[in-house]
Amino acid sequence: MKKVLAVLLSLAFCAAAILARDDDDSIVRWRTIVGVITAQGVDNPVGNIHSGTFAWSARSGRASVSLSSGAASFEVDGLVINGSTFTGTPGPITAVTGTLVCNAGQDNQAVLDTPAVALSARGDAHFTGHIAGIAANCGNPLFLIRIATPAGAAGRWIATGADRVTGD
Repeated sequence: MKKVLAVLLSLAFCAAAILARDDDDSIVRWRTIVGVITAQGVDNPVGNIHSGTFAWSARSGRASVSLSSGAASFEVDGLVINGSTFTGTPGPITAVTGTLVCNAGQDNQAVLDTPAVALSARGDAHFTGHIAGIAANCGNPLFLIRIATPAGAAGRWIATGADRVTGD
């Protein structure tokens, strides 16, 4: 009886996984988040978005955006500065936004932000919600983590989504 129950449970989990499978090509996922790699004081822009002025690293992270519905989420863990007196910490950065960039560097570049979320003293931030205003022609979608506070550094990108996949 225990073997039959184990087989049935296994089949149920497999069926649930198959039903949960998402083949929607409008879903874009980034399997990891990596920090900006730059020398101190050197700008490394993405389109017209300037980078932070320090090198950053991230222990782990991921992001997902539905280009059709705007549903979005991201999480980053251990997003910290490498070098300077802030090394190993987020320094004065206390909040970040997730940013979807469509058509980077083109005349029709679109920059769409999530609301700001707290960046912990360990460099952790999490967001689940929506990004409004995604156009149907979002080419070469990129995902950035940008500084929300302090105001003097707001808008600079400090991490990016990497290992992009579309659909499942």
